[in-house]
Amino acid sequence: MSLPRSGGRIGRCGTGCWPRVLSQRFLRRYAEVSSSKESRGGEFTEKVVKVRRCATVVKGGRRFSFAGLVVIGNGRGKVGCGYGKANEVPPAVEKAIKDGMKNLIEVPTGSGTIPHRVEGKSGTSKVILLPASPGTGIIAGAAVRAVCESAGIRDVLTKAHGSTNPVNLVKAALDGLKQLRTRSDVERLRGVSLS
Repeated sequence: MSLPRSGGRIGRCGTGCWPRVLSQRFLRRYAEVSSSKESRGGEFTEKVVKVRRCATVVKGGRRFSFAGLVVIGNGRGKVGCGYGKANEVPPAVEKAIKDGMKNLIEVPTGSGTIPHRVEGKSGTSKVILLPASPGTGIIAGAAVRAVCESAGIRDVLTKAHGSTNPVNLVKAALDGLKQLRTRSDVERLRGVSLS
């Protein structure tokens, strides 16, 4: 029976532990910064979904950098995601926020939920979004929840299939939200009244 070294954990820890601890420290500090930005009257709020450490192998060894995934939205139907890389964590998140501002989409959220069932795909991830009755809340994982909260959706049921990579899940959720059509949109496209 193999036992962990003194002070170690049972199970596979590997190189993923250090970035996880670092990103948790950073996320706590970044939450304070973003809350102060919101109090200053910024229209958009940003949620850091994932911060990870990347390594580039060069002749002298490995060169480390950080990549950040951010979901940005105004809580009233505008939402987007951004991805940024830099040598330090804060610049990576700032780049991700700028990238997210370029990729905003409009989502119909009049009644607090989505108008109909949609299915979004990105890579091998598939996210199904279903309308829910008032008071249900957001039933979703962390990545999809960040997208729904940023868009201003209050009640929704979701199911994710395939890859659980947060980047693909966020993109799949946004792909599904792009497909949403309101009743008036359908009437205009078909040229008929649905009443």
